[in-house]
Amino acid sequence: MTAEKSLILDADQVKQKIKRMAFEIYEHNFKEKNIVIAGIDGQGYVLAKLLAKQVESISPIEVKLVKINLDKQAPQENEITLDCDVKEVKKKTIVLVDDVLHTGRTFTYGMKPFLNIEVKKIDTAVLINRGHTLFPIYSLYTGYELSTTIKDHVEVKLSKDEMAVYLH
Repeated sequence: MTAEKSLILDADQVKQKIKRMAFEIYEHNFKEKNIVIAGIDGQGYVLAKLLAKQVESISPIEVKLVKINLDKQAPQENEITLDCDVKEVKKKTIVLVDDVLHTGRTFTYGMKPFLNIEVKKIDTAVLINRGHTLFPIYSLYTGYELSTTIKDHVEVKLSKDEMAVYLH
């Protein structure tokens, strides 16, 4: 038996959420010449690319897009790396991005590469906040708050062919 899918956000709604999040990022960082938008590998990085493109289209801020490589299933067992030299993000404002904030575990481990260098600040951005945090993590920029049970699964699709959010 397959789990029933419910559409939470369609393509237009997802694009609207991303645009609003980009404006919020700009509002909080309007004095910055440049910022780093760092996406967690997978849908988090896809969302980071979309946010970076939006921020650059609505503001004079130069965005450095960075991919955070981490094993979401076993983050403590594998090295967490950036796709750039850490010197490139030093003393910068970092916006850490993932598609869904569930327990906060992935975000917590995603911060690790930035903890050994001096950064101006670290903000967090998610498309969907499920609100089941087990770690002291919150999202400053949230596309959509979604009350779910622990057993529910949120599926985010951000490809050119399909842009939507589903609940299983």
